Amino acid sequence: MINTDAIFSISSENEFNKIALKVFKFQFENNPVYRSFCDLLYIHPSDVKTVEEIPFLPIQFFKSHKVLSSQSPIEDTFSSSGTTGSITSKHYVTDVSIYEQSFRKGFQNFYGNIKDYTILALLPNYLERKGSSLIYMVNDMIQQSQQPDSGFYLNDLDALKTKLCALASEEKKVLLIGVSFALLDLVELHQFNLNNTIVMETGGMKGRRKELVREELHTILKSGFGVSKIHSEYGMTELLSQAYSLGDGIFKCPNWMRILTRDPEDALTIQNGNKTGGINVIDLANVNSCSFIATQDLGRIRDNATFEIIGRFDSSDIRGCNLMVL
Repeated sequence: MINTDAIFSISSENEFNKIALKVFKFQFENNPVYRSFCDLLYIHPSDVKTVEEIPFLPIQFFKSHKVLSSQSPIEDTFSSSGTTGSITSKHYVTDVSIYEQSFRKGFQNFYGNIKDYTILALLPNYLERKGSSLIYMVNDMIQQSQQPDSGFYLNDLDALKTKLCALASEEKKVLLIGVSFALLDLVELHQFNLNNTIVMETGGMKGRRKELVREELHTILKSGFGVSKIHSEYGMTELLSQAYSLGDGIFKCPNWMRILTRDPEDALTIQNGNKTGGINVIDLANVNSCSFIATQDLGRIRDNATFEIIGRFDSSDIRGCNLMVL
């Protein structure tokens, strides 16, 4: 077993690398899907000496397989959003307390005590379906804030406008977290001047609007909300940790999470420097599932272990991973 307290206590790159290699060995031995994937690549833990040599499981496997490294009963199942009839990802979670520890500690590292904030959530498309890991996280944040005004807003944008203005007049610290299209809907109806409010977008037009590049989206939102920066959250159904951007689309991970980029033409090659490539995520909190995931996002590593998301692969299949389908 892996000690999760050690995962959340990581304080150096050396510590991270040591625990990542331990988690890889544990998941190789206990995750049948990941083991089959590694076997297909002829990669064994005895051959892996660095984090860069660890195989990253294509994220599509969460659509077709139970990706589990634990025999414990499943406590919750998170599922991705999808169009009608499409196959969604399923993340089977055997210990929800690890997820809670990850997002609580992650938020505190970036923003401080949750009790200092009134949490207002504008996540209509997530609220309208079951199994959203984002809703689970934000609902917990609302409860943990212990602020009477914290809560979800579905489609009542006028009520949200009234609440935001009232809290602004009282100079309360507010976190407004919302999906991109809903935040755009709000600023098209109302203009704000929110000095003490953090506006955080979670991405995604979900087919409700034309996709915008992040700079264009943030320019519109900054003007509409009267704020100097738009914050962002980077997470996904298949992960148990989130990276945050405190502005300008530059993300940073908590200490138990890392981003690497792979060569877009060769999925097994990890890139050095700040080249654009496919985003690979190491999420050590995902110890009971798979901590090493090749996503469909394109991005670039920047200085000081920060990164930016540039877009997504055009094809639903990650190029170079054809041979990796079990």
